Amino acid sequence: MTVSLEQLRRCHVAVDLGAARTRVYIKGLGLVVDEPSAAAVNTRTGSLIAVGALAEQMTGRTPDYIRVVRPVSGGTVVDIEMAQRMLRQLLGEKLRRQLRRKPRLRAAASTPHDSDPLAQRAAVETLVGLGARRVELVDTLIAAAVGCGLPVEQPTATMIMVCGAATTQIAVLSLGSIVTAVRIPIGGDAIDHAVIEHLRQYHELMLPSQSVRPLQLALSGIGPTPHGPTVTEIHGRDVATGLARSVQVDTDSVRQALHRPLTAVLDGLGKVLRGCPPDLVADLADCGIMMVGGSALLPGLDQMLRDATGMPVHIAERPDVCSVLGLGAMLDGKIRPMVLDPLGC
Repeated sequence: MTVSLEQLRRCHVAVDLGAARTRVYIKGLGLVVDEPSAAAVNTRTGSLIAVGALAEQMTGRTPDYIRVVRPVSGGTVVDIEMAQRMLRQLLGEKLRRQLRRKPRLRAAASTPHDSDPLAQRAAVETLVGLGARRVELVDTLIAAAVGCGLPVEQPTATMIMVCGAATTQIAVLSLGSIVTAVRIPIGGDAIDHAVIEHLRQYHELMLPSQSVRPLQLALSGIGPTPHGPTVTEIHGRDVATGLARSVQVDTDSVRQALHRPLTAVLDGLGKVLRGCPPDLVADLADCGIMMVGGSALLPGLDQMLRDATGMPVHIAERPDVCSVLGLGAMLDGKIRPMVLDPLGC
């Protein structure tokens, strides 16, 4: 792990800053914030108009002087000041007062695997701006594995796939550490973009920003597998006329559009398996792959991985909040490392 469990037990708050959603866990209170990572700003005055779900609803519906921004991209803070302002509003005055009572506030934050020092520094400065005296960084892969109940501290292999909005992270864990891992710049947003480009190119249809996600496009039951209805009706705006229009879309063609970005995910999965020791691969044949993250719920994605690898594939019970729940379990001291007695000489 990036830091010891003893250091994490001293933390008071854990933050998971994701490209899609921001989640905050407070020791003793549990998960207190689970909102979209979005903020609406008045560009004339610089004032903050809305954050979270309300700001996300404003996307594509605001006048010129109101801009909806996302201070987090790919799990990395790209606008530290805006991220701090967004977090303050999401926490609310009551929770901020409660945190200010801590004489030496300690915070924990999850960071993407193999993130560069600048990204780590941005995460630290964001929480320091909220009053944290010390910030501990935990790899998202380990936090998510703990959150979904994998025995990461045992000498057996566990494989986890974190399907985020901007990236997909895949790793094999053993003895509380990452054996081999890869981060792929393909996530739920890339899948959304593939659907948008397909409908624009072949049907001359533009979709509203709030209707992009395949799970919200009546594509449930389609996914990457050949099941479900053969035709789906989709509403959008005609590219040429600008008028509202509905089209009947062949689900086979949509399925092919979804397959293209997912091919990179399969390549990354093969790369991780090739870099894994044979003994650990044998363990994976029994326990399989655990999928977490919001994009893990894409219909048919788990079956696609089963067909490609021949291994069992499982989706966590609460895949979208596994990372922050894992951080919370470390803060609450629920994770006990395996103690190895030193051998006598």
